Formats: sequence, C-alpha cells, structure tokens
Amino acid sequence: MLRTSAGFAALGFGSSFCGAGMVFLLLTLQGLPADVGGRGWILAVCAAGYVLLSLLVGTAWAGLLQRRTVVWFLFGRAPSPEEAAKALRLPVDLAVVSGTLWFGGTVVLGVLAWALGSAADALGVSLTILLGGLTTVGLTYLAAEWVARPVMAMALDVAPPRDRLPSTVLSRLVLTWSLASGVPLLGVLLVVLPPDLGDADPTYALLSLAILGLVVGALGTALLARAVAAPLHHLRLALDQIARGRTDVTVGVDDASEIGRLQASVNDLAAGLREQERLRDLFGRHVGADVARHALEYGASLSGDVREVTALFVDVVDSTALAARLPPEELVRKLNRLFASVVDAVETHGGLVNKFQGDAALCVFGAPTRHADAATSALLVARAIRDEVAAGGDLDLGIGVARGPAFAGQLGTSTRFEYTVIGDAVNEAARLTEHAKQVPGRILASEAVVEACAAAERDRWNREATLHLRGRAEPTVAWADCPGQ
Repeated sequence: MLRTSAGFAALGFGSSFCGAGMVFLLLTLQGLPADVGGRGWILAVCAAGYVLLSLLVGTAWAGLLQRRTVVWFLFGRAPSPEEAAKALRLPVDLAVVSGTLWFGGTVVLGVLAWALGSAADALGVSLTILLGGLTTVGLTYLAAEWVARPVMAMALDVAPPRDRLPSTVLSRLVLTWSLASGVPLLGVLLVVLPPDLGDADPTYALLSLAILGLVVGALGTALLARAVAAPLHHLRLALDQIARGRTDVTVGVDDASEIGRLQASVNDLAAGLREQERLRDLFGRHVGADVARHALEYGASLSGDVREVTALFVDVVDSTALAARLPPEELVRKLNRLFASVVDAVETHGGLVNKFQGDAALCVFGAPTRHADAATSALLVARAIRDEVAAGGDLDLGIGVARGPAFAGQLGTSTRFEYTVIGDAVNEAARLTEHAKQVPGRILASEAVVEACAAAERDRWNREATLHLRGRAEPTVAWADCPGQ
C-alpha cells in the first residue's frame, strides 16, 4: 500500500518534471522568440507558477475522481462492482487530468507570449508546450498502468475484463510509438520550420531532441514491456504447467486490457480442468476407475459385449441379526472396514468392484479390462479378504467364486444407466456364497474357476461337494479352501 502510494506521488511529479524539462530545454537552447526579448523572465516566472499550481490542482482533481478507490484501497477491503469499474479507469483519469492541465498551460502561456511578443511567438511557444504535454500524458498513462497493478488486481478480482475494456494493447502501442518517435519528430519539425522560436543555432536543440527521444522511447518501451511481455511470460509458464497436468494453477489478473481477459481465461481453463478432474475422480469412486476410463473412451452409450469373466461375491453372515443388535452407525463402520479390505484386494489384483449391495459386494475379473489370469487373481483375492476379515474379528462372511461368459456393459436407459455384468457366472457366485457361509474356510469356488487357475493355486483347493444351487438346473461342483492350508 505504501509502495503504491509512493509510486503515484513519484508518477505525478516525475511525468510533469519530464514534460516541463523538455519545454525548458527547447526554449533555452533555441532561444526565446525575438519579440519577447528581455521580458522573457515574466514568461518563465508565470510558467513556474503554473507548474506548481498544476501539481496541486492535479493532485486534488485526481483524488476527487478516484476518492472511492482511495478509500477501499487504503482500508484494504474488497471494492463493490461500481467501485471496481471506477478504479479500472485510473490510468485514463490521470491522463485526462494531466492532459487538461497541460492544455490549459498551453493556452495561458501562449496568450502571455502573444501579449509580450507577437502571434507568431505565441504559436511557437504554444507548440513547444504542447509537445511537452504530449510527452507527459503518454508517460503518465503508461506509468499509471504499471504503478496501479495492485489496485487493478483487486478491482479485476471483482469486475473481471469482459466485452468493454478500459485499456487495450493497441492504445499502449500507439502511445509508445508517440513517445519514441512521434513527439521527437514533431520537436524536430518545430525547430527547423517556421515560426522560429529564436535565432540560436538549432544544432544543440536537435541533438537534445534526439537524446530525449532515445531516453523517453526507452522508458516508454520498458513500460510497454512491463505491461505486455511480463504477463505473457507468466501466462506461458502457467500454460506449460497445465499442459503437464497441473490443474492448481492460478494467474493473477492485474491487467485491464486483452491481456487481463487472457489471464482470466487461463484461470477459467484451470478451474474447468479442476472441475473435470474432480468429477472424474467422483465418477471413478462410484463406478470404479476401469469403468470410468471405459465410459470416457467409448462414450455414454447402452452397449457392451460378452466376456469370459470370473465373478466373486462377498456377503456378510447373519447381517439381519447384526442390524438388529448394533446401532446403525456402528454397523456402517464395520461394513466400511470390510469394503475397504475388498476394494484394496480386488484393485491390487486387477479386478473391478462392480457394486455394493447393502452388506454384499460383487467383484469381477476380466471386465471391462481383460485379465490375463482372472481365475487365479479371483481366488487370491478371496483368500486375502477372508484372512483379513477373520483377523479383524468384526464380521463373518461367505465368499463365492464362479467363472463363465457374461454380458459386460452399460444397462439402463439413455438418461440413467450403470455398468454391470450379467450372466450365469454372476448368479452362480451369489448362490455359492450362501453355501460358503456353512463351510470352515468360508469360500466356495466352482470347478471352472479351479480348472482355469494356475497350478500353484489349484493345489490349495479341495473338492468340497456337488451342490444343487437355487435357480440352476445343472449341479455345481464346489471346491473349498481351508484357512492355513
């Protein structure tokens, strides 16, 4: 805050000093008009007085135009939309104040030169003062945009740049050209063409104009680079980070031109990517990462295909009695611990937790992503879940594993659907789970699963019984694994 306030104070004094110094240098080197003669001191004293008066009037006038900006900035509060829109006109207001005062000085001192000399003298003095005024207004505008960056950032946070822009890159380019080329060349024309300012040798005046053009042009170009090149550099760095996958990128919006709109657009882009990432994460948590990738790759369509899958069904033993005996929140905590074990084991071995059904879970190996050894992975997962839950001692469960062809894809309507797996293998796994609750190892697998698994895994399983499962005409040969075997 102090730095910005000091910057505005230095801006008002420095730009006026540059303009007044340019006028004084030209009139000194080239000489006052001949008709003014020895009364030139009157013109000099009046000019000095007008400069001092302009500093006071300009400070008061600018403060009056931006009084609401001064209040909210000094108190550190966020501006209202109306206050923000007013603050965005700060460089324009300062340039208007400076230009008006310099125009007034041109008229006043031009009339005084006419009274002390002739109309031609008045024209020469007026053009010289006008030249200094153009320099001052251009420097004021460019420097004000630089000094007012903290104010602009707070205002643009409330009123981001939209269709109507208080400033444009084109206006900055025109001002920079004027300071670097236009004003010095006008000064050259003023020195070499009538009406003559004086009878001195124009060499020194022309040399001074060349030096002033270089200095003022370099200063204007530096301000333009600060206003254009520096934000574009930060934008390029931000876009590079976004291209590398970073979505937590934020660019400060501190420019009221097209660059500010671009800064806001980059922030909107990053915010949109963050929202997409959040939705993708939520989507993946609800349906599984593999299903989410499948949906993003193939789109939202009611489609699927028949796959050879291995289904694993987990169900809690005597869940009705548990629900009657335990408070709901305690039961939910126990189920969440169970499902955490299920998800961890299934995802570790490349499977999909297709859905949670109250106190049960359906897991699939081989869809939507094909699995090199679905049967072995399913049996490994079944034993891992059984062992972890048994070690915790909270719940008892049964696990059924079956294998066969099944439809895997989107099921529902065009407005509401879910990824599911439907087939005899899924039903067989669910029915085996009911019988698995009665065996010591709490796991039953169909013969198709045991035959398809790796030899090392097959050695862990023993033929348990031939079961007639509910709803199935063909008997199922069930295999069991005992804990510690």
